[in-house]
Amino acid sequence: MSFLQPENEGRNRVRAWAIVGLVHVFFGWLLWSGLAIRAVQVITGPMETVNIEDQAPPPEEPPPPPPKLEDIPPYVPPPDVIIETTAPPPPTITTQSTVPAPEPVRVAPPAPPAPPPPPAPVEIVRATPRGGTVTVGTDDYPAASLRACEQGSVAVRVTIDTSGRVRDCEVVQSSGYSRLDEKTCEVALRRWRYNPAREGKTPIEATQVQRVKWVVEKGC
Repeated sequence: MSFLQPENEGRNRVRAWAIVGLVHVFFGWLLWSGLAIRAVQVITGPMETVNIEDQAPPPEEPPPPPPKLEDIPPYVPPPDVIIETTAPPPPTITTQSTVPAPEPVRVAPPAPPAPPPPPAPVEIVRATPRGGTVTVGTDDYPAASLRACEQGSVAVRVTIDTSGRVRDCEVVQSSGYSRLDEKTCEVALRRWRYNPAREGKTPIEATQVQRVKWVVEKGC
């Protein structure tokens, strides 16, 4: 539907009224200026009188009906929106009636202790004859050996106790004469004295080899 039709009809009506007005003005001007009189004088024949009737204005057209507004549907509130939320399922709780025994804790065995440091070497001191030496003299010579001029070197192994006395004697190298060999051990057991052997500062029993020499000084 167009809304420009009433505006066009109003313009046409205004134009018609303007034309009618101009016609009336024109004839009025003619009467006023005398042109009508001169025109009557020129015409020699009978003059016809023409009644000019004012043209009736065209009937006014009824105004167009107001534009028909489109029917506005009644307000319908929107339906309530229901948002459904799905709650997560509750957690599953598992109950255990029997509590497992804890695993035994394995403790590593302790490291073995470090071996003790080796003992410091202890100095062994050899037994030494008191007075610097042990000897056999002329007084120790067997009489038979003197008469026979028996002489020579004897090596004996003597065992010396912690007091420095000879506890045992054994011939390890003979002089070649049994009387001299036997006499050597007899003198050692009876008369030889030693500074006992020591292990550190402690006296100990020790065994060592001792050599003596039998010599006939005169008469051989």
